[in-house]
Amino acid sequence: MTSQNNRRMKTETMVLGAIMTALVIVLQLLATFTAFFGPFSTAVALIPIILGAVMCGAGVGAWLGFVFGVVVLASGGAALFWAFDIPGTVITVLLKGSCCGLAAGLVYRLFFKLNRYAAVVAAAVTAPVVNTGIFLLGSAVFFLDDVTEIAAAAGSAETGMAVFFGFAFANFLIELLTNVLLSPVVIRLLDIRRKKA
Repeated sequence: MTSQNNRRMKTETMVLGAIMTALVIVLQLLATFTAFFGPFSTAVALIPIILGAVMCGAGVGAWLGFVFGVVVLASGGAALFWAFDIPGTVITVLLKGSCCGLAAGLVYRLFFKLNRYAAVVAAAVTAPVVNTGIFLLGSAVFFLDDVTEIAAAAGSAETGMAVFFGFAFANFLIELLTNVLLSPVVIRLLDIRRKKA
C-alpha cells in the first residue's frame, strides 16, 4: 500500500469514526429520553458502535463504546445507580460500553476471513451480549445488596430481583434482535465502501 493510499484510509477512518461518534451521541440521547423498560434505556447506539467496529476496527469500536458510556452517564441514563455507588456506576457504564465495541471489532476480525456475513452477525450478537453481561456483572459487584434491600422493602426480595433481571433481559432481547435484523444493512454499507475503494 502506498503512502498516499495509507493516508486516505486513515482519513476515511477518522471521518467515519467522527460520523459514528455523532450518531452514538444522538441515538443514545434519544434512547435515554424515550426509555420504556423501567430503569433501562435500550442501547440503540450499539448499531453505530458495531458499524464503526466493523468498518474501522476494534479501536474505533472501543472509542464509540466509551462515548456511549459517557452519554449514558451525562444524560442521566444511569441515574438510578448513582445513588448506590458512584464509582461503581462510572466503572460499570464505561467498561460495558468500551468492551462491547472492542469485542464487536475483535469478533468481526476473527471471523472475517471465514465468512463476511457471519462475521457481521457475530459482531452484532457480541455487542449486546458483552454490554448486558458486563452490566449484570457490575450490578452484582456494586449494586446487588442495595437492589435486594429495595426489593425487600417493597415486599418481596425475590419478586424485586425477578423484575430487575426481567427488565435487563427484555432490554437485551430488544438490543440483540435490532442488531441482528440490521446486520444486512451493515453488509450493504461494507459493500458500498469496498466498491468505492
